[in-house]
Amino acid sequence: MTTTTTFSRRLSLLILGCAAALTLAGYGSALHAQTVAVMVNGDPITNYDIEQRTKLVFMTTHKAPARQEVVDELIDEKVKIKEAKKFGVDPTSSDIDQAYAEMSTRMRITSDQLTKALEAQGVRPETLKERIKADMVWGSLVRGRFKESLQVGEKEVVAAAKEDEKSDTESFEYKMQPIVLIVQRGSAPAVVEARRKEAEALRNRVQTCAEANGFFKTMQNAAIRDAVTKTSADLPAPLREMLDKTPIGHLTEPEVTKQGVEMVALCGRKPTTIDTPKKKEVRDKMFAAKYEAKSKSYLQEVRKAAMIEYR
Repeated sequence: MTTTTTFSRRLSLLILGCAAALTLAGYGSALHAQTVAVMVNGDPITNYDIEQRTKLVFMTTHKAPARQEVVDELIDEKVKIKEAKKFGVDPTSSDIDQAYAEMSTRMRITSDQLTKALEAQGVRPETLKERIKADMVWGSLVRGRFKESLQVGEKEVVAAAKEDEKSDTESFEYKMQPIVLIVQRGSAPAVVEARRKEAEALRNRVQTCAEANGFFKTMQNAAIRDAVTKTSADLPAPLREMLDKTPIGHLTEPEVTKQGVEMVALCGRKPTTIDTPKKKEVRDKMFAAKYEAKSKSYLQEVRKAAMIEYR
């Protein structure tokens, strides 16, 4: 989800760098922190909740937000979660934990490391998980309820991409098989280099995908996956360029990854009119714009209908 991904990217800038000094004051005693500040449809938001969210926002922006800004964010999340429950969108705690783990993976750290980084700044992991939950349920709800109105027509995409069509006129459909020569994690650089050279030698020998299957299905500590078909729009630019330079039946240049040494056997490449990278980019932007507009208007609607009581 866009909101959660952007948030995790901002948070990772702090966690992967040096932790900023947190200088927030004025929240009074622990007893005061537990008092209710706002009731939203009978669900309380305490001063402690506001304090925690303030710290979390500070971690990602390095700016202390206004109290009302934080309160509004928490109110929005309460009404989002309640509205989602009305339509059966109610993730379990394990679903939230999984999303939390996925966020830490995008940051290239473990869940425990994310938790420790938060706690080091005085933020309970539940504070972040509550925000993740609100993003999850709201995204599912908006996409589910307004699926038809969020669709982007092909004519709209073509018209919007017309100015750039000269630089993006060709799109291909690639049939390929990923290959990996497995290298155990923590192996010495010499071991990795030996496997890379082995991959280069095999790359020079393989002339067809049938040969690739013959080699890698019987080779020890190697694997070749089933063929997959992707269009230019589905692939990142570096991989597209690599595939376009690779003759049919041959292997792409070896790349060292966490799994070992990886290559792709190119089994087919043919022009297609299904999509192009530019059209996909335009389509994604148009969908995002429609989604944001619908999300905003829907949130205003459910918030107006909510019972919000300030204490």
